[in-house]
Amino acid sequence: MGQPFFFNKNCVIGDQDYLYFRLQKAIARAKKIDLLVAFLMESGVRLLENDLCQAVERGAALRILCGNYLQITQPQALYLLKDLLGEKVDLRFYNQPQKAFHPKAYLFENEQGGEIFVGSSNLSRTALTDGLEWNYRITAEKSPQDYHYFKQTFEELFLNHSIIINDQELRRYSKSWKKPKLFEIAGKFQEIQDEYQLEASNLIKYPRPLGAQIEALYELKQTRLEGWDKGLVVAATGTGKTFLAAFDSQNFKRVLFVAHRQEILEQAARTFRCVRPETAFGFFTGERKDINCDLLMATVQTLSQPEYLQIKYFSPQYFDYLIIDEFHHAAADSYQRILDYFRPRFLLGLTATPERMDNQDVFALCDYNLVYEVRLKEAINKGWLVPFRYYGIYDETDYSDLEYRQGRYCTEELEQVLQINRRADLILRHYLQYNSRRALGFCVSRRHAIFMAQYFLEKGIQAAAVISGNQQTVGVLERDQALRKFRQGKLKVLFSVDLFNEGLDIPTVDLVMFLRPTESPTVFLQQLGRGLRRSKGKKYVNVLDFIGNYKQAPLIPYLLTGKSPNLTKQTKGSGFLPEEHEYPQDCFVNFELRLIDLFKKMSSEEKSFREKVLAEYRRIKDFLGERPSRLQMYTYLDADIYQLMCTRKKDNIFRDYLSYLELLGELTMAEKELLDTKAHDFIRLVENTRLTKMYKIPVFLAFYNQGKMKLSINSQEIYESFRQFYQVSSNAIDLLRSKNTRDYQTWGPKEYLRLAWENPLHFLEQTAPEMFFSRNGCFCLSADLESYLNKSAFLQHFKDVLDYRTRRFYKERLEKHLKEWGGSI
Repeated sequence: MGQPFFFNKNCVIGDQDYLYFRLQKAIARAKKIDLLVAFLMESGVRLLENDLCQAVERGAALRILCGNYLQITQPQALYLLKDLLGEKVDLRFYNQPQKAFHPKAYLFENEQGGEIFVGSSNLSRTALTDGLEWNYRITAEKSPQDYHYFKQTFEELFLNHSIIINDQELRRYSKSWKKPKLFEIAGKFQEIQDEYQLEASNLIKYPRPLGAQIEALYELKQTRLEGWDKGLVVAATGTGKTFLAAFDSQNFKRVLFVAHRQEILEQAARTFRCVRPETAFGFFTGERKDINCDLLMATVQTLSQPEYLQIKYFSPQYFDYLIIDEFHHAAADSYQRILDYFRPRFLLGLTATPERMDNQDVFALCDYNLVYEVRLKEAINKGWLVPFRYYGIYDETDYSDLEYRQGRYCTEELEQVLQINRRADLILRHYLQYNSRRALGFCVSRRHAIFMAQYFLEKGIQAAAVISGNQQTVGVLERDQALRKFRQGKLKVLFSVDLFNEGLDIPTVDLVMFLRPTESPTVFLQQLGRGLRRSKGKKYVNVLDFIGNYKQAPLIPYLLTGKSPNLTKQTKGSGFLPEEHEYPQDCFVNFELRLIDLFKKMSSEEKSFREKVLAEYRRIKDFLGERPSRLQMYTYLDADIYQLMCTRKKDNIFRDYLSYLELLGELTMAEKELLDTKAHDFIRLVENTRLTKMYKIPVFLAFYNQGKMKLSINSQEIYESFRQFYQVSSNAIDLLRSKNTRDYQTWGPKEYLRLAWENPLHFLEQTAPEMFFSRNGCFCLSADLESYLNKSAFLQHFKDVLDYRTRRFYKERLEKHLKEWGGSI
């Protein structure tokens, strides 16, 4: 018979005779390792990671079968295993997720035969160490019948009742995973929470990735293996994006970190020093110009100046790894100058909120390579952030007569209507209903913040305004002094405009107050995120939002779902509030009845769809200062309007943009000459041709010939166009993902021409014979186009269509992959 072992730290028999130590010894001598557990926890994988890595390195076979019953297995535990062990672990789920799955067995084959531990311990730190667990050891030598029975049962389950956890299954599981209620009831979630009870000090030691960082690091590694040289990570505030960047940068020698505020750089530097203590640090700001260092922290305002983007400071290839923090700002010209100058081996964009009210397309800056995404809702559901209790409070302020341009109200007019004692008293009365120790109030302007701080001080509440610039005024404190007093509990409320939107890390904030109209989803979610960080004893954050009849008010209920705003939802069904299940888990949302009536009234006054499209066109034209091209219109068009447009062929302006411009009276005389001609037919064909792959784009580019358009292209020209096109990593992704073309980097003319003739050339000739044909080894366009080849209007529209279709292909490719693993943009 086997020898029984009762493992418990406080047990009389073998104090600290942990199962963990037994498993370590068994792994060290095993040639085959099989783990069968109901659930896997990150903490358990961390305990055994070194032992398992050493085992597979010496050639031991490793198989793990775990359950996804009740979704107790942590996704980051699976990500960690796959990241550490790669193809050397055969990782699977039991394939009946609705059926209870409770086995716990650790099976080892070795030179002496083998041993099995069967009992109550799952793969978690508590179960393997100081938890109250019973486990029984069976050896092949002393109990051969029992040993072989358990081995055979494992084989049956593993081979016939399992799902292989590949990358797609892993992403699907992670997207659907929520913090199990069962854990909270049983108290088992405490060990996960303990990982996130971080000290308030920014000097905390943070030696290893946790949670979202584990998942994102794996996806970043995979994206580089696919050939990408740039990528975007979208992760909710409080999930550790800066630590993620620090961990991911470890395999790169020279690193550039760019942000728009000195405070963000200083905080990031402390983070990077925890992860890379031996690296030589430097700063490139208005005060300092460090050059000889391996990790440079730079403000965008300084580094983007033309005199610094030169060889004498940094060559374009100087940095191996470029990190742009708060990447939603990267559409600005200053960031663009940096992105255009430097050529790192990898570019990482970090943001919690990629959407912008001006609809500038942040995703396009990374060629729509969204590497990893965990939005606010998912982060709360996973237990990485605390839930919120949101109270929408009706505010009688009338915004209807205020000036509103390009998505914003006039600040001076807002100050006049918001800086009144009646409104301040409303805010104070609601503030006093909650026993808040540390609250943040977000205001519309510096004057508004000072007004609110002084009003609270007059009422006996310790408050201060923190604003940019030096101002010797009652109630105003310098940022560092205010934050120090705030952390010490000497200040109960801080009022600011946007200084705390980014880079503020005070987990103990327990109340957030929105005291200005919401004009930007990005700003709203950033400011909400200031209160969502986990802190010891903190179960939720209270949110007070004072809402009047401002333009974006009906968006607020949808922003609270943690998803990007969806304007089209407001016209469906009851439509004025999301369903309760759409909000994050354990969150509470309450709008006063007068607000619900307000949302209904404002929604009923919405424009028709065509009026919305026209309004968008005019907004974008006003923003650009010129008539928008297709690419510009596609880039800046509201995403929800575009999605609805795709379902309405008659209203889809991108199917025939020339005709839409003619309808608006926006065409030049030269462009009008193209209408209803063969040139117009050709442009429409390129606008509407199917692009399941990008193969047609290099064909069109060969015809375009950098603006010196040709009627025919020969084999050499086709080859050169394809070769140059697929040297760009974002274009080559589809080649890498197909086993038939993944070796494209070794191709010569023969392989590229075979791809061209078997795919795009064949299909173009077959589907549009009136426009394309082959002759004498060349691929040709209709002779009817010859008279248009030198017309600048035709060439400009042709190139615009190619740029638009390329951008659209990137976005649709991303949407397709996100749909496969449950994400969205």
